[in-house]
Amino acid sequence: MNSLGLVEVQSTTAAIDCLDIMCKAADVSFVTWERKLGGRLVTVIVEGSISAVQAAVDAANGAIIKPAASAVIASPHSETERMVLLSASRLNKKQAKPAKSEQYLQEV
Repeated sequence: MNSLGLVEVQSTTAAIDCLDIMCKAADVSFVTWERKLGGRLVTVIVEGSISAVQAAVDAANGAIIKPAASAVIASPHSETERMVLLSASRLNKKQAKPAKSEQYLQEV
């Protein structure tokens, strides 16, 4: 990973808005997200070059809700990468399971 950008914002809707703004503002890729307290605090993580990640994180300040916290990590340590990849793998596992509505439609 070149660098990581982290933006923490209140509400899932604002997190989606931040992610959209960041991806449109610079050449960054979505890595994962973490929700805590029932989605009240949401952290969005993107990766890319240092300058692209910095531009994306700066652009996130224009979201519908100003981020509570943000950070850019240039050349993340291997342990930091491992933690982020663990979060991303949990997200991928959730996406692999069909939703209950999809299971119902397959049974019908």
